[in-house]
Amino acid sequence: MKSNCLSLLRAVSVLSLFVCISPSGFARHAYVPTQQQAKPRASEAEAKAAVAINSAPDAAAKLAAAGEFLKKYPKSTYRQELAAYIAGEIGRVADASQKLKLADDFRNVFKENEELESIQLVMLDGFLDLKRIDDAFSHAASLLAKHPDNVAVMSHLAIAGTEEAKRQNAKHVPVSLQYGLKSIELIEANKKPANLDDASWERQKTMLPHLYLNMGILSLVSGNPAEAKTRFEKAMVLSPAEPTSYAFLGNIVDSEYQQLAQSYKTMPEGKEKEETLKKATEKMDQAIDLYARALGVSAGKPAHKALQDQILQNITPYYKYRHNGSIDGLQQLIDKYKAPAAP
Repeated sequence: MKSNCLSLLRAVSVLSLFVCISPSGFARHAYVPTQQQAKPRASEAEAKAAVAINSAPDAAAKLAAAGEFLKKYPKSTYRQELAAYIAGEIGRVADASQKLKLADDFRNVFKENEELESIQLVMLDGFLDLKRIDDAFSHAASLLAKHPDNVAVMSHLAIAGTEEAKRQNAKHVPVSLQYGLKSIELIEANKKPANLDDASWERQKTMLPHLYLNMGILSLVSGNPAEAKTRFEKAMVLSPAEPTSYAFLGNIVDSEYQQLAQSYKTMPEGKEKEETLKKATEKMDQAIDLYARALGVSAGKPAHKALQDQILQNITPYYKYRHNGSIDGLQQLIDKYKAPAAP
């Protein structure tokens, strides 16, 4: 099983399951007010200065403008909203190195605790983008010490840990499992963290099948195939169009078949040996069906090419064994599980 598992991990390592982190993991949607909105809360001069920040051309310019604004109006009632707005602009910067540089500069402009929270997930996003995994987990631990129910942090670190496990780096597997299972618990109980807005919470809930899939992979890497099997089955139900769950579940059933086959070879003739052969044959048929499902739902998806190639290597000898050395009917079995053509 270990060899097949490693092959599948390599096959799925090119697939990205990340969902971009947003500052809304900490702060509700924020904006710099228009001049009309600003008037009741500020002088006309302060309102104009706040509005002017919107017109800065990019995140760096907006941050610089915000710094000038706060020098002139250090006690502005818009400080926290402004911090969240600028953090959001930095979060949209495509270049991860520049994003982290701006995030560091942000902390020189905004220094109050509530303001600094706005930039924390942006920094985490930057660490992940740059594959600075140790920094990401260290940063996440400090965030979760203050916000232990922050599902945005936990779910993304759980997936990041899975991506590292696919690359044969198991350093963060235990804590990734912890984060992922806690995220699943919060989502299934619909326990929305108080500092997460409704739209962000709905986005987090859509990650549930990805979390089950990733927790299955981490369980498998940790040597717990029974737990992995349960989690892959859950992922399969939640997202029946995702081929990876079928592939890994097929791999586990395949391993169960191989164990029965080995036992069968060493058994003396008799009823127990016959029953073992029957069980082994049933497991082989289950593995064939799961592999065929994975091939069917992934058909026509170039991103899954490596996974498809690996599964074909697994399914073909089994199918031939069960069909007198022929692959006749295999394609029809795969086609049965393809998504219906769009009308």
